[in-house]
Amino acid sequence: MDVLEPSLVGFTLMFFCVYLLGYFIFFNNWNGKRSDASSCLMSLAHGTPAVILAITSMLHQGQGSGNLPFFQHQMDLFSSPNTPSQEMVLDFSIAYFLMDSLHYIIFYPHDALFIAHHMATLYVFSTCRFAVRHGATALLGLLVLAEITSPCQNTWSLARYRKVDLPFLSPIFYGFYSVVRGVVGPWFVCKMGRALLGGAAQGVIPKGIWVSWMVVIVSAIMVSILWVLNLWVELYRETKRKDFKKLFFERKKNR
Repeated sequence: MDVLEPSLVGFTLMFFCVYLLGYFIFFNNWNGKRSDASSCLMSLAHGTPAVILAITSMLHQGQGSGNLPFFQHQMDLFSSPNTPSQEMVLDFSIAYFLMDSLHYIIFYPHDALFIAHHMATLYVFSTCRFAVRHGATALLGLLVLAEITSPCQNTWSLARYRKVDLPFLSPIFYGFYSVVRGVVGPWFVCKMGRALLGGAAQGVIPKGIWVSWMVVIVSAIMVSILWVLNLWVELYRETKRKDFKKLFFERKKNR
């Protein structure tokens, strides 16, 4: 087997072991948050490596052009066949989403929105990897934008699980996430949409598949924006509440 094409089963077993390490060793005394923290550990094991692997695979594809595929002719985003290294990154991400989906199905079966998000992501990656074998350049660009916030997001999540008050962390995470998911992400999705409508996938990706990809991607972007917007609102309310309490006790003390 080519070193650039590790088996999907192997990656899945790897994430399963990471989850078990978190559940039974690293977070053994986290009581009701053991499973959540273990999911975060899997996410950390996926996020940054996925970004590095995706960028490396696209740099390799872009050799000779002097540019990342992001900024090459937009038709290349879909007309170019997947490279072995790109398909390896897809295998890596498919394995992660399979394992994290299993986590949610077992521990949070009523969290339909998150499970649906994972299932939709698996559909997009799997059809790109196994059905059409084109379009990985564009999808890995989105993967980079989605996972580049992973270290900050998972650190924030773990701090919340332990109820650790880190006042500086939330604004940093929210700001970074807002820029990536609310500005750069929509820009890149618009680039994808223009390419597809211009015929970039003609003859290589059936229309029904790329349309379904765009529906999933646009929906995910919208949900991400609404999610972080809600976090900003909660942060504002919490700040105002703390300011009110501080003012109240200061006035009470001065009486």
